[in-house]
Amino acid sequence: MPLQFSTHYTREQARALLPDVRSWLDSLNKCADRIKALDSKVGDLVERGADAGGRAVNDLIKSLVEWRTLLLQFHRREIQLKDLRRGLVDFPSLREGREVFLCWEREEDDIEFWHDLETGYAGRERL
Repeated sequence: MPLQFSTHYTREQARALLPDVRSWLDSLNKCADRIKALDSKVGDLVERGADAGGRAVNDLIKSLVEWRTLLLQFHRREIQLKDLRRGLVDFPSLREGREVFLCWEREEDDIEFWHDLETGYAGRERL
């Protein structure tokens, strides 16, 4: 059976990335809040017929670029971001010769769970 992912993390490799992953998640959440506020501001300007092409639009575009750049940190490493607000992340891994995910949430101190690719969070099992 062909593998779905080209990158597979050991528990130790995934652990080593946790400080970066925490930072990316924090930045993504801040960026998401900023995008939401700026989108609302630009929308209000458009609804009122005001010029929406100024600072608010520029800030919105900069925030969208930052958002994309942060998401690429996960994508390039094949780390799956499942839920931004919860900080739910899956690292592709190999277990007993098959692909699985090492599953981690921001509130957890360590990577202690895994699940099959198809079962998701509900199928989490302790390592």
